[in-house]
Amino acid sequence: MHGNEARGLLYPFLLLLIFECPGHGYDLIDRLACLGVTGIEPGRVYRVLRNLERDRLVASGWITSHAGPARRRYEVTPLGLEELSGWMSHLAELDKALSASLARWAKASGSPTGQVPDSSRDSVVVP
Repeated sequence: MHGNEARGLLYPFLLLLIFECPGHGYDLIDRLACLGVTGIEPGRVYRVLRNLERDRLVASGWITSHAGPARRRYEVTPLGLEELSGWMSHLAELDKALSASLARWAKASGSPTGQVPDSSRDSVVVP
């Protein structure tokens, strides 16, 4: 999933990653890539982190290191865990709708995987 596609999902993605293991900004950017989210501008991630902190969904503190400068480490708050739970419910519903849509596409297109062949992408018309 490229950066533009993931923009609206950065909130739950970052909350999930921070819930799994608190971390600093560049660590979280690397971990986003492990989720398949690439092409996210670091500035965007830091803006979302500031918004999450402003909304009291995460808290941060400075952690010093022997190997480099101090870094701001983010942790999920109890309110953030509530928000994450709500997002996960929403994403589970979205997953059901996406799975049903992909299954219908696979059936209608005759593609066992539901993949759109490159040559037919331009010919698909959505009303």
